[in-house]
Amino acid sequence: MNNNVEVFIGCESNYEDSNVVLFGAPFDGTTSYRPGTRFGSKAIRSESFGIETYSPYQDKDLEDYKIFDYGDLELCFGNTERVLKDIEEQADTIFNDEKIPGMIGGEHLVTLGAVRAAVKKYPDLNIIHFDAHTDLREEYLGETLSHATVMRRIHDIVGDNKIHQFGIRSGERKEFYWAKEHTNLNKFNFNGLEEAVRLLQGKPVYFTIDLDVLDPSEFCGTGTPEAGGVSFTELLNAIIEVGKLNIVGFDMVELSPIYDQSGASTAIACKILRELLLSIQ
Repeated sequence: MNNNVEVFIGCESNYEDSNVVLFGAPFDGTTSYRPGTRFGSKAIRSESFGIETYSPYQDKDLEDYKIFDYGDLELCFGNTERVLKDIEEQADTIFNDEKIPGMIGGEHLVTLGAVRAAVKKYPDLNIIHFDAHTDLREEYLGETLSHATVMRRIHDIVGDNKIHQFGIRSGERKEFYWAKEHTNLNKFNFNGLEEAVRLLQGKPVYFTIDLDVLDPSEFCGTGTPEAGGVSFTELLNAIIEVGKLNIVGFDMVELSPIYDQSGASTAIACKILRELLLSIQ
């Protein structure tokens, strides 16, 4: 893979030398409310130079690690399965080269493509999912592939009790009832995360963060804002806790920068990605 011209701050290593490979998935073709997440990955790269590579929270610096930023995939709008296949193939390449793929969305459905690749290499894969929404619908307006169904489709792959959900505060009643039998769903906050981390020690984990887990008073730049979310500090501490696990792949999705004219949401997303990258080192 060739070096990318515009990269996330501190992610300038060569592909061959890196253990983590970032790539963007600028797709929002199934967005159910307000589109715009296709612009998230580019905005995050551009604005990342407004922060430092050093994290005072973790006393770590991105410059001390080998991370390659591939850039954005060219994805075909209008063909959702082809988009997922392109993402899966990109993640396959990274997994086969014994590296950790890190994806920047894009809407949440893009996670399905990366998980399809992950389970081929790690059949016992578990998922940690931070989100405001259950994403457990069987279908949305007749479509089984949607950002509202992504966790249900992932359950089709990994099975019962492999999806660990936190911060959830929105969804249909039947989704919450279904989750009681099939996932480990924790409403509203990160209570129970430390226990989940204890139980998942040594197991391969894919970590997906939907940024609307944050309260919209702090993070309004998303297509489906949901009141009652967590704070930046709560999310930061939760990310550091999850970083204790064997994270084999991760993503951060659902920044829609056009809904925050101040740019604060993009700045928050940049900082979260920095902390996420450092937490898994």
